[in-house]
Amino acid sequence: MFLRDWIQTHLKGDRQIWWIVLYLSIMSVLVVYSAVGTKAFRELDGNTEAFLLKHGSLLLLGLACTYFAHRVNYVYYARLSKFGLWLSIPLLLWAFFKGTNLNDASRWVTIPIINQTFQPSDLAKLALISNLAAMLAKRQRFMSDPSVLFNLILWIGIICSLIILSNTSTALLLAATCFLLMYIGRVPVRYLAYMIGVCVLFGGMALMVGQRFGTATNRVKSFMDSDTILYQVEQSYIALANGGLQGQGPGNSHQRNTLPNPFSDFIYSIIVEEYGLIFGGIPVVLAYILFLWRGMKTLQKATRPFGGLLSAGLTFSIVFQAFASICVAIGLAPVTGQPLPLLSMGGTSLIFTGIAIGIVLSVSRDEVDESKI
Repeated sequence: MFLRDWIQTHLKGDRQIWWIVLYLSIMSVLVVYSAVGTKAFRELDGNTEAFLLKHGSLLLLGLACTYFAHRVNYVYYARLSKFGLWLSIPLLLWAFFKGTNLNDASRWVTIPIINQTFQPSDLAKLALISNLAAMLAKRQRFMSDPSVLFNLILWIGIICSLIILSNTSTALLLAATCFLLMYIGRVPVRYLAYMIGVCVLFGGMALMVGQRFGTATNRVKSFMDSDTILYQVEQSYIALANGGLQGQGPGNSHQRNTLPNPFSDFIYSIIVEEYGLIFGGIPVVLAYILFLWRGMKTLQKATRPFGGLLSAGLTFSIVFQAFASICVAIGLAPVTGQPLPLLSMGGTSLIFTGIAIGIVLSVSRDEVDESKI
């Protein structure tokens, strides 16, 4: 009775989204604890509980971010996004030139004192989508003004180009999200074409001078070549085949010992191997589809443009990332480094995904005066 009253009092917004978050969080703890075994033996003499504790703490932090973000009236995120957008530019440049190099890419910035790393691209992605939603909402009556639209396009080109210097897939997914958001925001088709041109021009130059040009082209070539299967994709196929319909059972994955990054990039393969398609693979896909549906319901119910566009943009961003990661695991897309939102191990992803979901929940619970944007 007390728990039910507390939930009804404190957890506002779309109830189904809260259930999705709970399901994915529980699944994350179970699968990460199993998938991290080899990493634990390599780095901590088999102490898997240490990684479980770390992941659990970061997951709880992400859920706390969801809770506090959903308690804030979403109109305030328009103001915060402007600051986040300007802050992300020097952070992305710092990550590229002076950042911590992991997996042959400088995507991380180390926070002094606590000595923890985070990816500025996650901040930039959240800030750009929020700011783009605010600008589209505020200027609905002036969509034919070229200066307004070129300002939007310029921001998208700059941020995506800075991200693509060290993270190609994230930049492409963000550009696709912005394109769809601008389409929903009733931007004329010719300006959508301008946006594509700017992203191709700026992004292409940034990709060539960045760190991932060779890696990106090689992975695309390997994907297009039916006779070539990358090692990690081959191991993922084996995990999927082992899992079948019913799975090997929790904690019984074999491919976690040979599959690169089974706790992050290829965690979906471990889910299928241990829980099968029936109890793991299909329910996870349905969870993200349900999240997309609930996000679109929030868009339909929103009476003001900023709330609807904000919910749509963040929902698209999370679902695009999820299906990009799943498609890589099952061989329908070139290999990327995209974690599965709320499931993969990784502090930055968990925290910023939690914030994004909290904002969607905030939109679903609040109708505020958007004249303050």
